[in-house]
Amino acid sequence: MENNETKFRILDPKFKNNAGRYLLQCALAAATILVVLVFLDVIAHTAIIATLGASAFIVFTMPKSYPSQPRPLLGGYFVGILVGCVCCFVSRTSPLMPLIITQRASYIVFGALAVGIAILLMTITNTEHPPAAGMALGLVLNDWDYLTIIFILGAITFMFSVRQFLKSRLIDLM
Repeated sequence: MENNETKFRILDPKFKNNAGRYLLQCALAAATILVVLVFLDVIAHTAIIATLGASAFIVFTMPKSYPSQPRPLLGGYFVGILVGCVCCFVSRTSPLMPLIITQRASYIVFGALAVGIAILLMTITNTEHPPAAGMALGLVLNDWDYLTIIFILGAITFMFSVRQFLKSRLIDLM
């Protein structure tokens, strides 16, 4: 139970003793996203970049939490990418789609399906990484090519590698 002093405190009490780690870990998150932004078209891939930003937050502010571990981080993105690609492919290539629904409605329906299916598969395979469900949606809503997929996998692997390399120096900031 929080007392009134803790409830109204603006700064995290851990910050005072760990300011360097807070700065380092937030700088690592920013650097990771900088690499992503330099190499991925910011305008064309907004939804995809947003999910990577959310993953950077989890990986570098909660490095010891379950979603930062290899299985959910890498596995979650594998599931999210796979489901997003399949839903995107079906929504754009099925000859029945234009007869049933408009392209806009197709994005909406298959975007929602991508999120739901990704969540289901992540929960039953213990690969829960919330931003990866957003990746499934981003792949339905955005134009992408196979180099984009390779880049996303590389970005997640890079983020994970930085976390692994520095894990003895990283602390949970939350």
